[in-house]
Amino acid sequence: MVKTPKKSKAPQRKTTKPKKPAKSVAKSSAAPRGFLARQRLRVLRLVFGVCLLGFIWILAYSFIPIPTTPYMMSERRENGDIDYQWVPLESMAPVLARAVVAAEDANFCTHWGFDLNAIRAAIDDGSGRGASTITQQVVKNAFLWHGRSWPRKALEAIVTPIVELTWTKRRILEVYLNIAEFDQGIFGAEAAARAYFGVGPEELTAQQAAQLAAVLPAPKLRNAGRPGPFVRRRAAQIVDGAATIQADGRSGCFED
Repeated sequence: MVKTPKKSKAPQRKTTKPKKPAKSVAKSSAAPRGFLARQRLRVLRLVFGVCLLGFIWILAYSFIPIPTTPYMMSERRENGDIDYQWVPLESMAPVLARAVVAAEDANFCTHWGFDLNAIRAAIDDGSGRGASTITQQVVKNAFLWHGRSWPRKALEAIVTPIVELTWTKRRILEVYLNIAEFDQGIFGAEAAARAYFGVGPEELTAQQAAQLAAVLPAPKLRNAGRPGPFVRRRAAQIVDGAATIQADGRSGCFED
């Protein structure tokens, strides 16, 4: 019987696996990208949260009485106390609303927060005086701080259209008449009417209302109760202006 020779096994060669690239290099380049992405996401979430809270704040002030403002808090810290009491617009004499609009923003009912004609006129005069609308002043007084810095002006430009879109014109004027400063530490029509004339804001005459409106651009320098020559002249102009906007319909957006 012939035996078949057994096949000899070939010596197995050890196969070397291809070396993988070092992970440390890949990880080191990916780590900064991942960290920056997470930081950007955090910043975006923070910005979104701040914007959402700001929008809720604006909406809330469209119907609740304003408890205080940043400027009121600043005046309280400096002077110790302020005189402020919220009253609804229907508890103020209509002549006051007309006088203030005639004095501060005659086109209040026709613009969307910015009076472009007043801005162009102010630019032609080489001054920003008289270009700020009642809505802009409400935004500055209710939500921002006083001053002429660019960040505040930028925020004012952003918030003003939002207020115009979410508030009624009547509400904007109501807030303005309540939080405007009429003398040092005297805020709003209620406090001003009683301080200057000893009556409630619902009892103001057209002349008294005009004198209050005349002091608004410089409340710490002018006195509505003891008006000087300038305030008397300005009040006479305001009386005429208030009658004009009533006659031509420019007071229609806030009249009952």
